[in-house]
Amino acid sequence: MAEEISGSEQRFSFSPLPSRKPSFLQDRDTLALFLKSMLGRISAQSFSFDQNFRPYNSEQFALGFFRDPNVVSSLPTQFGDKPVVSVEVEPVPCTEVSMELFDPIFSCGVLRPSGHVVKCFHDDHPDYDELRQMLQEEDSEHYHAVGGEARREFLFRLFKHLCLGGELCQHDDTIHPYISATKRIYKDLISVQRSPETKKISVVSTVLQVRAYDETGGCYPGRQEEEQTFAYLIVDPLKRHVTLFSHCYGVGNFTL
Repeated sequence: MAEEISGSEQRFSFSPLPSRKPSFLQDRDTLALFLKSMLGRISAQSFSFDQNFRPYNSEQFALGFFRDPNVVSSLPTQFGDKPVVSVEVEPVPCTEVSMELFDPIFSCGVLRPSGHVVKCFHDDHPDYDELRQMLQEEDSEHYHAVGGEARREFLFRLFKHLCLGGELCQHDDTIHPYISATKRIYKDLISVQRSPETKKISVVSTVLQVRAYDETGGCYPGRQEEEQTFAYLIVDPLKRHVTLFSHCYGVGNFTL
């Protein structure tokens, strides 16, 4: 848990970037996927900041973010009216520049050759399938098809969030909409650069999973801790831009 900022520490100021609206929030195919459980509860808001970002200052950066008046005024009403006193920050690996991470899913037995997801029996969830079991249950025979390091990557986390959805989720029968939406959102959120020497592309963004606390407890992205209630700060240190990508678990909108 982070402490409050002292007078001698670096202070950041944040300004909204309303013109930098991620394209996935305007793409009808992606919105149609959100419509099945997450529409209206998933958001991405971008801000500029005024000082150099250093990963070792991530907690200070996040605390300053959630205490900045420009940020507070743009967050949803469930954020509350009490000031943030501390933050919890988890650095999230983000190195992938292709979709090869998902190749094992297509060959491990959770999908038909057509891309349709294989259904399976579950005591508590009658409409269950091998893909969601592979994503959630360590005792699944397919769980380790994607290794531990790959599972920690932001790209995989994003895919998992989309597959699991919201409270009244109507799952797609095929994997293709999830793969397409994951690729589009990841491309929107992550900044990359090409090395002039090697010509290789690498990620320059820093991704932080965050949770903010006020004097009564956790307040953002939700009061209750839930796997599908999440918030990430995606920092572009070169442009000095940060995007807050978040979702609060619950019943989403049913119309676009």
